[in-house]
Order: sequence, then C-alpha cells, then structure tokens
Amino acid sequence: MFVSAILAAGGRGARLGAGRPKQLLSLGDRTILQRSFETIEAHDRIDEIVVALPADLAAAPPPFLASRKKPVRIADGGPRRQDSVANAFSKVSERAEIIVIHDAARPLASAALFSSVIEAADAAGSAIAAVPASDTVKEADEHDGMLHIVRTLPRERIYLAQTPQAFQRQILLDAIATGRDAPPGSDATDEASLAERAGHRVRLVDGERSNIKITTEQDLRVAELLAGRPERVDHAESRIPRIGIGYDLHRLEPGRPLIIGGVEIPHATGLAGHSDADVLCHAITDAILGGSAQGDIGRHFPDSDPRWKDANSIDLLKRAVDIVRDAGFSVWNVDAVVIAEQPRLSPHIDRMRRTLAQAMGIDISAIAVKGKTNEKVGALGRNEGIAVHAVALLIQSR
Repeated sequence: MFVSAILAAGGRGARLGAGRPKQLLSLGDRTILQRSFETIEAHDRIDEIVVALPADLAAAPPPFLASRKKPVRIADGGPRRQDSVANAFSKVSERAEIIVIHDAARPLASAALFSSVIEAADAAGSAIAAVPASDTVKEADEHDGMLHIVRTLPRERIYLAQTPQAFQRQILLDAIATGRDAPPGSDATDEASLAERAGHRVRLVDGERSNIKITTEQDLRVAELLAGRPERVDHAESRIPRIGIGYDLHRLEPGRPLIIGGVEIPHATGLAGHSDADVLCHAITDAILGGSAQGDIGRHFPDSDPRWKDANSIDLLKRAVDIVRDAGFSVWNVDAVVIAEQPRLSPHIDRMRRTLAQAMGIDISAIAVKGKTNEKVGALGRNEGIAVHAVALLIQSR
C-alpha cells in the first residue's frame, strides 16, 4: 500500500500574533514545522510527503524539508485550507492509495497515531483522530451583545476532531471537489467535514490529549511542557514576570461614536480623541508597554502624527503586542476597570473580552474587564468622561 502525506502548513497563524508564520516558531530545539515534518519523515508506513507552505516560503523552503529518506514536494498554500490541501494533492503521486493529512500546528502527534489512522482508512475508506469531549458542551448564540445558551449537547456523542486524517484516494478527490465548489463563506476546517458533505462516512479512532493544536500563546506554552522542553516555563531566571499599569481618560461629547474595547456601544455621546479614543484599549496598551519597559502609547502613536488620526485602537493594541514580543515578552493576563456613569457596560463586556483576546493573541480567560461607576462624584460622576485603570502581567519569553 502506497501512502502519501500532506503536511498542511499554508497559513500564517495570525491569531498567535507572532509577526511571522507560527509554523516557524521554536518549540524547544526545533520549529513547530520541523517537529511535524520529522514525525512524518520517520514513519515507515508513509512513502512520500507534500508540504503546503505560504507562497514566499514555498519559493525558498527551510532546509530541513529536504529529506534523504523519501520524496518531498512543496506546494503553494491557498487562501483557504481546502485550497492548500487541493494544491498539495495535485503533487501527490498517482500511486498513492491512502493520503494522510496533518496540520503542522499539531507537532506532538505520535507515530502510533498516524499508524492507527492509516490502518482505519485502509479498512473503512476514511478516518480521523478524535478525542471525546470531557466537558459539558453548550451551543450558544449572541443576543444584545451577550452570549446565551441555545441548548446543551449530549456530551457522550461529542468528539473533538484532530489530525492526522486519512482517506482513500477517491474519497479525498470527492472531498476536494466539494471544497472547491463550496460557496464563499463556507470554508472547511478539516477534510473530514468535506468528505461528510460529499456523502462519505468517516470513522473515528482514538486521538491523543497531548496532540494539541497551537493557536494561541498559551497553547505554545502548554506544548513546550508536553514536549519536555519547558525552557520558557520552568526556568525562573529566563521567565521573569513583569507587571505594567495603564491609565487613560477621555471626555464624552456629542457627535462621536462610543467605542470601548473595540466594541461600538449605542450612546448619545462618544469619547473625544485623536484616534477613535478607545479608552480601554489605550489603558491596556500602556500597561503592556509599561510592563516591558517599552515606553507608552504617546511615544509610539503620538497624537501629533497624522497617521494615527481616527486610528482603530484595536490595531494600535496589536502593534503594541508586536513591540512587546519583539522585546522578548508575552502577555500573560490583563485586568481592567472601566469607570463610567453611563452607559451600562455589562451587556457588552463579553464582546470586549473576545475582541481584546483576539487582538492580543491570548485566551479570553486571561482577560478581565469590570464596569464601575464613580458614584456621581467629580467629573466622571457627572458623566463628563470615562476612565480606565488596567494592569497587565507579562512573562519574559527569552
């Protein structure tokens, strides 16, 4: 049986916010991509490898992708996952009977897991690694800016999909055709979902809890521990915690949108400022810059510079996170207090947290936002402005 492997590494990993493709970030003594590649390269059941990379990397692949053990081909990644896999499949040998697909962002999958998936696909046509849900699963919907439970799903029937995923050749062809014909906005997160849409049954095999997908900074830290190379976690001398404090205040005035934490809130007045005057983003930006000794928001985004006129403060926060990372720090968690007499902020806080988490590349559980009034005392109590105090914990990452 001839087995081909497609290593899907065509994305940029923007959610990690590292300023470069996440597959090239270090995990211990090797990059994420190299770890995934070497597992596949060493597997005695896999005969060839096709690696899908972003176009610039595909033009000059990392040297470690040159294998002495088996043929390796490079394909250009596409705008969607299914496009990257389709491009890679076009370079698969015609001899391939089974094609196994693996996300480069899962560098801890074991050789035994690849064997299990390949054997199951040989027997059943298609198979994926998956682990049973261990938590109670809720389906949710957003209403008035807040998430509400729609229903509780039966946990015993819920499985969390992983890669590797393996398919007999014709089934993967059907899946690729389904993905190619999919309308805009119907991007597939894995090939199994496309095979399902094409009418095929997909078998589940036991996955591995350690086979995590690296998407956020926290995922990377966990992967370092699981990989047994906790350099950035356990060594106190190289993981010094740093605390930053941020504060900002803006006046309220008519005719301006009220934007707090990247969320526009309906209100009669908005915050005045050179940018969009997002007081929460500004305070958090100052906190993370201060914690890493990188100055403050005025130094990097001065109101005298026309580039920042009406700027989106979420974008400024993303830039600040990049500055902090370049200085060798990662944001661990953020706590902020928004002081506003009006409007009532509680209906919007979860959306703020989600938006801020995405901007900083950290989990929403690491962000706290509280709304407080000033008990009608002073300018804030007279609803003349809104202020924010923020604290950020940073960890030195190198």
